[in-house]
Amino acid sequence: MRLDPLSRSAAEQASLIRDGRLSARELVDAALAAIERDEHNAFVLTCAERARAEADAIGPGDPRPLAGVPVAIKDLIVLTEGLRTTNASRSLGDWAPDVDSDPVARLRAAGAIVVGKTNTPEWGMRPVTEPERYGATRNPHDPRLIPGGSSGGSAAAVAAGLVPIAHGNDAGGSIRIPASCCGVVGLKPTRFRVPLGPELQAFEGFGSDGVLTRSVFDTALALDVMAAGGPSTPLGPPLPHPSFADAALTPPHTLRIRLCTAPPGGEEVEPECVAAAHHAAGLLQSLGHEVDEWAPDWADPEFPEHWQRAGGAMMRALIERFGELSGAPLDPELMEPPARELLSAPLTAEGTREATEVLKRYALRVLGSWQPGSILLTPTLTLLPRPVGTVESGIGVRFSTFLRPFNVTGQPAISLPLHRTHDGVPVGVQLVGPAGSEARLLSLAGQLEAAAPWPLTAAPRAG
Repeated sequence: MRLDPLSRSAAEQASLIRDGRLSARELVDAALAAIERDEHNAFVLTCAERARAEADAIGPGDPRPLAGVPVAIKDLIVLTEGLRTTNASRSLGDWAPDVDSDPVARLRAAGAIVVGKTNTPEWGMRPVTEPERYGATRNPHDPRLIPGGSSGGSAAAVAAGLVPIAHGNDAGGSIRIPASCCGVVGLKPTRFRVPLGPELQAFEGFGSDGVLTRSVFDTALALDVMAAGGPSTPLGPPLPHPSFADAALTPPHTLRIRLCTAPPGGEEVEPECVAAAHHAAGLLQSLGHEVDEWAPDWADPEFPEHWQRAGGAMMRALIERFGELSGAPLDPELMEPPARELLSAPLTAEGTREATEVLKRYALRVLGSWQPGSILLTPTLTLLPRPVGTVESGIGVRFSTFLRPFNVTGQPAISLPLHRTHDGVPVGVQLVGPAGSEARLLSLAGQLEAAAPWPLTAAPRAG
């Protein structure tokens, strides 16, 4: 058949394979050829031989939800059996683990075929994807611009139409930042919704694993696959686990939407980002939802300091863990300056405990101020994507100011590509719900997508 299979959603691709209208091998070959041609540096590794062998084992009638669908795995934290796993750091050389982390294992069990690993900043420590080891990833909408980070390679791979689903993780906005920059859908699930085990279970911290996709339904389908089926949190009862795919297809009842365009740190928000949120608010009103302005109790001048201290401790422990997994301590001299500075900085157990306790109190305060059942609407970012190579640490923190609070509270949050500048640069909006409310968010996001569809792949701007 003469389809353009890579332009289809993951759900459509799986359906074509299931019905025998397309073979998994044809689809995987198309993805690998597109990756080979790609000029955005989204991928740092492909595994063509293995992917083709797995595709050849999938035939018509395979009932698995992602059977034959090519997917990408971010080269950060999660382990991929038999594939080089580096966290974009030269210190790990070409080390390859002998096991899949749970997010990868669950995608593969659902029939997805891993075709390669995507680019990321070293150890995920920056909101831009420009590691020394692999070079800069570029935004498919405009190659002069950043795709965001740290899941920048994954977002670029999806926006460029190379794969319909790419894994990402988010400890401070690392799914939502590139989703906004690249004009794709990025959901940070509720903390503990997607298990990270077995080898790295202790390092979930503020992070959540998820995916970047071109459609709300694909995001929901992937979450159904990746979410735990049993107790999901050591802090309370199991999270509810409805069918997220069904939720994405079912419009919600009337919801109370709370609009906030002022970030908790008082940073300046660029007009296009404010306009994106107001555009979404107007669309939600037209769909029958109640919209008013409100902000959670999230302003705290000491938040950045405690965030940096607690997050730095978790990152140091993660680097040490990768030394254990790879069989030898990692050499800081083979790392970039941010990681070297982190490893040499004075850090005490007492200081880390204090920062962690302060952030716990912060989370309780934000959650305590939340209006029951309501959804918060914000811009995803305070600024538009910058030119590659220009984002320094001072401006870098602005990428996550609307995002980090919900890594601390553990609430689910999704970035949707509902807005464009006059020259076609994507501008995302963020929806945040109570813990465990992914189904509600996906229902609302699906309704918005149906009312105002976005382009499924990037249309690059002429240089």
